[in-house]
Amino acid sequence: MRTTEGKGVQLIVNTVGGSVFEESLKCLSFQGRLGTVGYVDGVLHAPLDIEALHAKRLTLFGVSNKMRSPDQRAEPVLGFIKDILPSFADGRIRPCLDSVFEFKDLEAAKARMESNAHVGKIVLKVISS
Repeated sequence: MRTTEGKGVQLIVNTVGGSVFEESLKCLSFQGRLGTVGYVDGVLHAPLDIEALHAKRLTLFGVSNKMRSPDQRAEPVLGFIKDILPSFADGRIRPCLDSVFEFKDLEAAKARMESNAHVGKIVLKVISS
C-alpha cells in the first residue's frame, strides 16, 4: 500500500493461493479486482473480509481451464498472438528467468524448483544449441 500511497492496486492475479488471499484483498483499490488463477501453496481456504468486499466494491473471480472444451481453450490464442507476442519480440516484455538446465540435469532442475528459492522461470533445454 505504501507504493500506491494508500490507494491500492486495481488488479491482482493470484497464482499462489489461499495463503496470500487475505493480504491481496487488503491491497486492492476501490473497485479493484482479484483473479485467482492457481493454488501452488495448496491452501484452498482463506478468510474473506466481507466488509472490505462491500465497502471497496471489489470483484473476485477464479480462472480455470479444467471445465472448458478444447475449442474454448483455443479461443484466446489468436488474441495472444496478435496483442502480446509483439511485446516479447520488441523487448517491451521480457521473461524473468531464474536458471537454465540441460535435459541431462533434470534432477537438479527439479531440486531447484522444489527448493522454492527460485525467482522466475526454470528452463529445461530439451535440444542442445
